Amino acid sequence: MKKFIAKALTLSLAIGTLASSFVNVNAAEKEKITLWGSGSDNVKMALESVKDKFNASEDGKKYELEIQWITSGSGVQGLRDRVLAAAKAGETDTDYDIIELGADEFKAYTNEVEDVFVPLDFSKIPNIERVAAELAEGKEFLSPYRGTTVVLAYDSERVKEVPKTAEELYQWIKDHPGKFAYNTPSSGGAGGSFAVTAIYNFLDEAALQSADEANMEQWTQGFDLLKELHPYLYQSGGKTVYPHKNQGTLDLLANQQVDMIPAWADMAISQTTEGRLPETTKIAQIDPSFTGNLVTFAMPNIGSKSEGVYAVMNFMLSDEAQQILLDELAAIPLVETQFESKNAEMLKDISVEAFRRASIGDLTTKLYEKWDSEIGTLE
Repeated sequence: MKKFIAKALTLSLAIGTLASSFVNVNAAEKEKITLWGSGSDNVKMALESVKDKFNASEDGKKYELEIQWITSGSGVQGLRDRVLAAAKAGETDTDYDIIELGADEFKAYTNEVEDVFVPLDFSKIPNIERVAAELAEGKEFLSPYRGTTVVLAYDSERVKEVPKTAEELYQWIKDHPGKFAYNTPSSGGAGGSFAVTAIYNFLDEAALQSADEANMEQWTQGFDLLKELHPYLYQSGGKTVYPHKNQGTLDLLANQQVDMIPAWADMAISQTTEGRLPETTKIAQIDPSFTGNLVTFAMPNIGSKSEGVYAVMNFMLSDEAQQILLDELAAIPLVETQFESKNAEMLKDISVEAFRRASIGDLTTKLYEKWDSEIGTLE
């Protein structure tokens, strides 16, 4: 009996080892594709959900997608710095197979290393044909996968006539003292977009795509407008207050201290869905619109798994992936499909084709500094 048990155990171990070998062989057959990104954790979680869907798809039989994420404020070296350092060092075999970046970041990369990205073969991304939105720059190197933009967020119970144009918005602010707020531009993109568009609406549209410092000479009218609006904005203790960060204005809207704010569409929708904003919260796009952005994928020339990268880029523009991004991130879909969800209902009037994308380089910092000294110090 002891001999029998010993033989049985030996056989069991052998079968287990053999099965493990088969698993390892199957795992080894898959090529790992690493996608790198940085920013808010909610974006990472949404991409993790898309990753699971990709790995369970037909493409997942050949490739295994993995997400590496650098969370905002983590204190670690940023994604751009890492990629550029590797490119400058001449590395060509890293796990930076695909990276996420806003289309407005493209110049920040290529100004440092001109050939940091690989030109894409779009014949290997057939779903790109479904995308109507166009990139302002970097078209050869970037594959967009979601949209985000600043919009007007308002309480529909208290705002019955919603401004449709920038001029109507500025008049609405004057007609409803204390009921509008925007955050300090340097603390969040929603307030930054409000300030940038207020200033650049007085310039030629091409100026939004230029870092030419000569454009600073044409900022006067816009800054005069912001000064004019200052006394009509949200006040506390008899003094105009500019909230800190995008969330600051959202909190004022949630607490019914203001009726309307500029906000990122995804933040407004997500917080309405979660119940952090009143269910009466709505969003609207004005004309000319606030600035928005297409978020894209690029293939750095420091990676080496191009076929798998193309599979991922193509999958990100599938109905399945776009639905996940819409549901979990309130991302604006880039493909023409009838999406069914509460988020889709809120986004139905937001056109990704109407996005205005600002790419003014270091002028952004200079504009924010000028705002701090000339607007932020007003009594």
